[in-house]
Amino acid sequence: MRSTSSAEVPANARGDPESGAVTVEAAIAVCALVFVLGLVLAGFAAVSGQLRCTDAASEAARLIARGQRPLAERAVAEIAPPGAVLTTSGEAGGIRVDVRATPLGGMLPVDLHGTAYAVLEPGEGGGRASG
Repeated sequence: MRSTSSAEVPANARGDPESGAVTVEAAIAVCALVFVLGLVLAGFAAVSGQLRCTDAASEAARLIARGQRPLAERAVAEIAPPGAVLTTSGEAGGIRVDVRATPLGGMLPVDLHGTAYAVLEPGEGGGRASG
């Protein structure tokens, strides 16, 4: 008959309550790191989208003030995040442009928007409000 010492028996066979604890702690730590990385990337996406909306609104206001609304709509489609909506409103001698979008296809609970104002060029009637 062969006798076995405790060194030859695997830890989990001895009923050690600490066996596997390091594996569980590592799995939890990896999940937490992935979650934090996801939050950081979502934040960067939101900030980038906000800047793109502001740039698109600025460019659209300049183009609409010059009487080139089709080019303004094209600029918003190219500059702003996908699905951005352009709205304009006429004000005394100028035009206010608002560009709104939802970041990451609506996966974040924030609304991105950029607003710009431009003075109408002489002879341009681009101040009409439209949606």
